[in-house]
Amino acid sequence: MTPRKTNPAGTLVVIGGHEDKKGDRVILKAVASHVGQGRLVVMTVASSQPEPYFAAYRKVFAELGIGDTCEVYVHERGETISQELLERFEGATGVFFTGGDQLRITSQIGDTELEARVREVFRSGGVVAGTSAGASAMCETMLVTGSGRESYRIGDIRMAPGLGLIQGVIIDQHFAERGRMGRLLGAVAQNPRLLGIGIDEDTAIVVQGEHFDVIGSGAVTVVDGQGVSRSNVAEARSNTVLSMFDVRLHVLSSGDSFDLAKRQPVAREQAEE
Repeated sequence: MTPRKTNPAGTLVVIGGHEDKKGDRVILKAVASHVGQGRLVVMTVASSQPEPYFAAYRKVFAELGIGDTCEVYVHERGETISQELLERFEGATGVFFTGGDQLRITSQIGDTELEARVREVFRSGGVVAGTSAGASAMCETMLVTGSGRESYRIGDIRMAPGLGLIQGVIIDQHFAERGRMGRLLGAVAQNPRLLGIGIDEDTAIVVQGEHFDVIGSGAVTVVDGQGVSRSNVAEARSNTVLSMFDVRLHVLSSGDSFDLAKRQPVAREQAEE
């Protein structure tokens, strides 16, 4: 198997959606701590109606001590060459992708100078965070659509290239709340090289180098298909229920960690030793 690699320079905060904005705000506090005294760029491109997103995040991040927050939004891909928008990344130590439609993120900014600025923040040791659609877009391959709350039926999901900020995984969000285990299994069945990571609402993984830590109030489910001994995903007709043997499953809660290189979980007690 080809070893998976992530860029060790920066931090990713990958959020399952509906993170707490009024209570303890554990996840957003983590993002703010990594931003520090720099600028936070809020990317609202996933939404066709970005105004409520930016207003809400500007308010909460101001309350968490970030005094310099700006928005980057494009209606059309051609706007990504705007010098005014590119200059908003000057002094940025963090980027935050809001929710909406992950395909809007990749189709509008993929392989543009705006995307290059996001990567520059990350390579320089900054934080790139994403919630809901912004979480799915972090991967090299992202889930775009697929039914939840039922067993996976072959042909029922659509995947597309993501931003590739984290490689070797495929991420689904709103995981427990929208019953998305079936579609994550379907995604892993199609490409067992990828670890499937399902993140509940108000839950996040904080990725640094080859490991991540879980924070928030819910769970993170990891589906490992490396040891699968049988799957009907290639032979079965469309709409056939997926058959898949010897899938490895991990469920992690706040304080647990995961070694992406070894594909192994680390309990809180072990991490503290």
